[in-house]
Amino acid sequence: MDKSLALTALQQGSLRLEGQFIYGSNYTFMGLCQYQQQTLKVVYKPIKGERPLWDFPHQSLAKREVAAFIVSERLGWNLVPPTVFRRKNAPLGPGSAQLYIDHNPDYHYFTFDEKDREQLPMVMLFDLLINNADRKSGHLLIDPEGKLWLIDHGLSFHVEDKLRTVIWDHAGEPIAERLLADLETFITQLHPGQSAYQALLPYVAADELDALKKRGAELLAQKRFPLPPEDRRAYPWPLV
Repeated sequence: MDKSLALTALQQGSLRLEGQFIYGSNYTFMGLCQYQQQTLKVVYKPIKGERPLWDFPHQSLAKREVAAFIVSERLGWNLVPPTVFRRKNAPLGPGSAQLYIDHNPDYHYFTFDEKDREQLPMVMLFDLLINNADRKSGHLLIDPEGKLWLIDHGLSFHVEDKLRTVIWDHAGEPIAERLLADLETFITQLHPGQSAYQALLPYVAADELDALKKRGAELLAQKRFPLPPEDRRAYPWPLV
């Protein structure tokens, strides 16, 4: 389906819950979204189902899911499935609605073949930029056409360094010039009033956008993937 049509469907279609994902701290549901002649599988995360956290603002995780999609799109990397923040006509109230990706749950980061592992530098840079505190192995999906997708970005965009990821394969290595070029283009749009900044502002706070811009600038200056930190936990739990 065309991406713009998918986004319209996720926002305006009739959403019906079909089941609940039982693994995870927050309430997450599988749904069917009917729009015109299309029926989409949807992952729906209502804000009222978010477990309060001491270090993230209350009821902010669903919006961070949308922000991750916006960053992926602005970078031109197409890593995050179409995602919207649905305010109206949602079964359990406002929350994120994301296109469900069909995939083999037994095939993920820890079981990737060499071909799929070639895409990991882009994933690493994306997670560094959005400060992803929860990149588990099972959050990397390969669809039936072989396309890589990234999911579960509610714990991202914090102002403090909270990167926790299973992916440290290229730590200490140079970042590819093509990835740096995409990052530089994106960062130039992160000033107040500019397009990326305005697109993200409804979903993350202004100080978090400032931190996003700062992380991007530091990555551009260093041109290398950092090593895992030694003063805090660098891996999520569970790992898958």
